[in-house]
Amino acid sequence: MKARGFFAPLGLSSVFLIAAGGITYAITGEMSTLPVTLIWVGLLALLLFFYTYFPEIRDFIAKRSTKYAFNTAVMSVVFMLIIGLIAGMSIKYKVRVDLTGDSRYTLSAQTIKILKSLKDDIEVVAFYRSDERTRQAMFDLLSEYSYHSSKFNFRFVDPDRDPTETVKYGITSYRTTVLKHGDQQEVVGTESENKLTNALLKLINKDIKVFYFVGGHGEKRIDSKEESGYGYLKEAIERENHQVRDLLLISAEKVPEDAAVLVVSGPETDYLSGELDKITAFVKKGGRVLFMVDPGGAPGLANYLGGFGFEIKNDFIIDKLSQVYGANYLTPVVVEYHKNHPVTRDFDLATFFPIARSVHIKEDTAKGSYDLAKTSDKSWAVSGKLTREDEEFDPARHQRGPLGVVAVTAVEVNVGDNLAGNNSQAGGGQDSVKTWGKILVAGDSDFVSNKFIKMAGNRDFMLNMLNWLAEENVLISVRKKEPGLTPLMLTAVQGKIVFWLSVVIVPSLLLVAGLGVTARRRRGV
Repeated sequence: MKARGFFAPLGLSSVFLIAAGGITYAITGEMSTLPVTLIWVGLLALLLFFYTYFPEIRDFIAKRSTKYAFNTAVMSVVFMLIIGLIAGMSIKYKVRVDLTGDSRYTLSAQTIKILKSLKDDIEVVAFYRSDERTRQAMFDLLSEYSYHSSKFNFRFVDPDRDPTETVKYGITSYRTTVLKHGDQQEVVGTESENKLTNALLKLINKDIKVFYFVGGHGEKRIDSKEESGYGYLKEAIERENHQVRDLLLISAEKVPEDAAVLVVSGPETDYLSGELDKITAFVKKGGRVLFMVDPGGAPGLANYLGGFGFEIKNDFIIDKLSQVYGANYLTPVVVEYHKNHPVTRDFDLATFFPIARSVHIKEDTAKGSYDLAKTSDKSWAVSGKLTREDEEFDPARHQRGPLGVVAVTAVEVNVGDNLAGNNSQAGGGQDSVKTWGKILVAGDSDFVSNKFIKMAGNRDFMLNMLNWLAEENVLISVRKKEPGLTPLMLTAVQGKIVFWLSVVIVPSLLLVAGLGVTARRRRGV
């Protein structure tokens, strides 16, 4: 027994030697002489230990408690294998739930739509140090992009360890990400989905569309940062790789040939007949125009649009539903959209139109005529001047909602007529080629001013209309919201409830409870 007792430390020593060999291999990364020797000696010691103590090991295994322990160990191993299998499957088939109010950890619908439309490979190289604090944030973001498109491939490069790659791409600072598409490349400097998607758009969009905003009659200024200006709208358009320019129709010979969309934004005075003729000529050549006509502004423009089938009344829309969202009753809220039109098919955000007039067109699917956006049935239209009596609905004087605020139609254009005439004179013949001009009319121009563009879905709705007119359907979606404060809009009644609960009721109950406890203690109860 003493001789066999001499071999008792072999069991512990063998485990120690095998572990030491494994750790040495993990550190050096090579199966050199040292780790091989340690592991081999450890295995020999373990074999000698089992041979020496075989009777004791056999008796130990035969015990009932050992069998129970063995069964428990087997079940534990099986359980761990199941957990590992689930973890492995979750890497490939993962489902994430973003519970943040602004979905800051989920890609926007627009980004996903762009990724799914990729036809060519996009190579992304992110230059981050291995210990960079923000590296994981960019890795998570790029992983989401690649998850939605097999064409989007990325890799990370440590500039300190691989200076060759750094010089190759001309990188001069850390936290820099390069997107490559063929011979073109774009650089992004922060972990931002908006900037990454904008860089992606610049790579895949070959043609830059130009949006012209008409001026000269009191329209909204596209370069103004005042509350009534369109400075924020201009920035939003340019982020989607478009250009924005002013156009003075009165001095222009015609609408420029490179105009993708012509925008008339809330003129205060009427256009001259010559200016309207230039717009008509642009539409009849297949051009696209967005009119935003405020109540009481440019009455001649309403008559002009009536020639295309639009019914634009000189009225104001009152909507008591808007007060639920914290707006006044002259700011109708739109929650009803036409589901058969590309602009509004998948759009479900509320939009607000401060001081708007009703716009209607008779639905005609052949011409693409639709009322795109309507107010709720809680709204009504008031013609003429507003009075105190108009704040309550009167069926004898008011028109009940839903009321159209945005409408669209298409104008058929035969662009091949001139060619056909020339060919007929030469003895040949050619059928005319049909195409369509498009006109979209909104009963308000303030909803995308600097003051209101960030309200709910106003910005997205405007950009979707412009992109549809410019035939950029892949950009019609809901965009990523900038992270920031999310204000809670309360009505007057809700504000009073919060005040009474937090300032009066709860503190007074706590005060009474404290006084009661103090009184009972003094009485010795």
